[in-house]
Order: sequence, then C-alpha cells, then structure tokens
Amino acid sequence: MKNKVLIELIIPDIEERYNVFIPINKKIGNIIVLLNKSILELSKGIYSGSNKTSLYDMSTGVKYSVDELVRNTNIRNGSKLILM
Repeated sequence: MKNKVLIELIIPDIEERYNVFIPINKKIGNIIVLLNKSILELSKGIYSGSNKTSLYDMSTGVKYSVDELVRNTNIRNGSKLILM
C-alpha cells in the first residue's frame, strides 16, 4: 500500500481512537470529509463532524491546512492525528 498511510486517529468528542488508512494523494480537506463520514458510521451516529472540523498533529498541535496534500505533510505510518 504505497499510496496510503496507517494513522491513529483520536476523536476527543467521543473519547475514541481508530486506526485508519488514508490516501497520500488527497488534500487534507477531502480526508477530513472522508473521516467524518467514516467515524459517523463507526460510532453508530454518535459522532457527526461539521464543516469546521480540523485535523491536528498530536505531538506538535499543528493544524493541517485543508489545501495541503497528505504526501506534502509530516503524516507518515504511525502518525497520531486528532480530529476535532
């Protein structure tokens, strides 16, 4: 899977963590939309993201720009990201 990375996704709103593969050739904004839909299903409707949801690096607290491609960020296999 050279075109995807495995991340640990932390969602503080519902106090859950998920291991998720994300494509490296998509923009962060598109990834957020996909994650919101996926987590809505995985949480059986408990979590519903919004258009204000952002993705953050857990170790640095840096917010990722929605226009940046995943491959142009520091997101790698094993990265821990926060969705809120």
